[in-house]
Formats: sequence, structure tokens, C-alpha cells
Amino acid sequence: MFRVLINWLKNCFSSNQEEIDNNMKKFLIVGLGNIGKEYANTRHNIGFKILDYFASEENLEFETHKLGDIAIYKFKGRTFVLLKPSTYMNLSGKALTYWMAKEKIALENVLVVTDDINLPFGALRVKSKGSHGGHNGLKDIQDKLNMNTYNRFRFGISDDFSKGRQVDYVLGNWSKEEEASLPERLDKSIEVIKSFGMAGINSTMNTYNGK
Repeated sequence: MFRVLINWLKNCFSSNQEEIDNNMKKFLIVGLGNIGKEYANTRHNIGFKILDYFASEENLEFETHKLGDIAIYKFKGRTFVLLKPSTYMNLSGKALTYWMAKEKIALENVLVVTDDINLPFGALRVKSKGSHGGHNGLKDIQDKLNMNTYNRFRFGISDDFSKGRQVDYVLGNWSKEEEASLPERLDKSIEVIKSFGMAGINSTMNTYNGK
């Protein structure tokens, strides 16, 4: 009887450790944007655009679930859960925290993909912490997490707008010149996301920041 109990305990701990190991190989990639056709090609929706491009390149299909559209990508023992929140930008944190809990993904394995007017068009920056910088999506995520220490991948959209025209600019469509340059930048963005899952945040920052 004692031996049976010992074996049962071993199996329990082994099972729990296996679940923990599997969860540490799972990553939540949250592309920020607004739902609706009117927003589809706007600068503010680059998070959606990057994940849509990722899905098209890897033959993935997004499915509608609670608080967002989800696609699953498996690569070299890692699982990437791609999330496009359906909460609109201002409530992005609600979708992020829900899917973190549902998929049992640690915060260190979460990457938020967003636009940034403080970077030149197409510039890529990966950071493990920072302020929301006035970005409503990041502000809600920071509020829901109650911290600013989370991984984010910022895609530069530049600040080429006149005073008082920021909203029109970020919610405006890409210029023809930007459209022509986007495919190469989107390819590089996929590399960033894969690197985050395979090599970690520090290696990804060292490799891609400024590229």
C-alpha cells in the first residue's frame, strides 16, 4: 500500500512538472488593432496586419473565440497562440489577460505587437518594459496587469503629421510608398516573433532592435 502511494505521488508530481514544462514552451502573441473593415489598413492596426501576414505565410486560419480571433502555430516544439483582440484597442488588456489565464501562459511568454509614432516608419523595437507612451492599447494592458513590465514589439509608423492631426494620421491608411515597403518589414516582423519564442526576449532585442 505504501509503495502504491509513493508511485501515485511520483506520477502526480511528474504530470504537474510536464504541464509546467509544456506551458513554458507556449507563447501568446497579441497583435493590437481595431476590428472592422474601416480599420483594416490603418497604421494603428499594424498589430493585426503583422499577425494576418504571419498566418498567411504559415497557412494558418484564425478562428473567432471569446474576446478575439485565435490562430495556433507550432514550430520546433514551441506553440505560438496568435491573438487579435475583438475588444477594440481601448480594452486590449481584457483580451490579453483572459487568454493568458485560459492558455496558462506566463507573462514572460507574452509579446504585444503594436504601432509606435515615435519610431521612423518600419523601424522595429523590442522591449521588456516601458511606459504606455499615450497608446490606449498599451495603457489598458498596463492597467489590467498593474505593471509596465511586459514584452512589447513596437513597429514604427513615424510622426509625419501636423499638429492636432495625430488621430487622423494613426487611423489613416498607409501611403503608397509605405505600402510598397511593408512586405519586407512584415517578413522581418515574423522573424522577430519566432525569435522571441525560440531565443528569448534578450537575444531578440540584441538581434533585431534597429534593424
